[in-house]
Amino acid sequence: MNDKRERILKAGVNVFARRGFYSAKVSEIARAAGVADGTIYLYFRNKDEILLSIFEQEMSRFITVVENETGGEESGLDKIRKLVRVHLGFVKKNPDLAQVFQLELRQSNKFIKEYDGSKLKEYLDLIGKFIKQGQREGSLRTDLPPGLVKRSLFGALDEIATHWVLSGGRKYDIEQSADQIADIFISGVAVQPK
Repeated sequence: MNDKRERILKAGVNVFARRGFYSAKVSEIARAAGVADGTIYLYFRNKDEILLSIFEQEMSRFITVVENETGGEESGLDKIRKLVRVHLGFVKKNPDLAQVFQLELRQSNKFIKEYDGSKLKEYLDLIGKFIKQGQREGSLRTDLPPGLVKRSLFGALDEIATHWVLSGGRKYDIEQSADQIADIFISGVAVQPK
């Protein structure tokens, strides 16, 4: 990837996290990236496009991490547990990016109205794959549609991450809570012994 483009995206994360999407100025991102203001416009039309590019790039990287981390797990349940750990661990290890994803992204009208959802869909499909595997293995309830289950899990992780970001990470250790969160979720979708 182009070094200047990469620097602009990293600077965008820092500026959006520190100043907020609406308050951030393209000139601040340029300064933080060490490029001239006009250079930004060689790569992006506006700050909305910077934000969308951050999301696409980082989600792509994150999905690869999840695939690699869950690849060593055998069962669908183990993959779901690992996914929860990786998701919440990523939030903890990347607080600026978490703030941009959890708070700032939702303030972009362009993102809300125009984002085609490709990377988000890819992540949800990965979660769905683990759910379907658990259903095939007989460990997860088959009376629950995988689409509903995957969105429920993502929604729970999204809410927990947002709460953690809003609290400044002070209320609890999100990474240490991952197993408890996975247990709460799995107990609701697991096949119950008769």
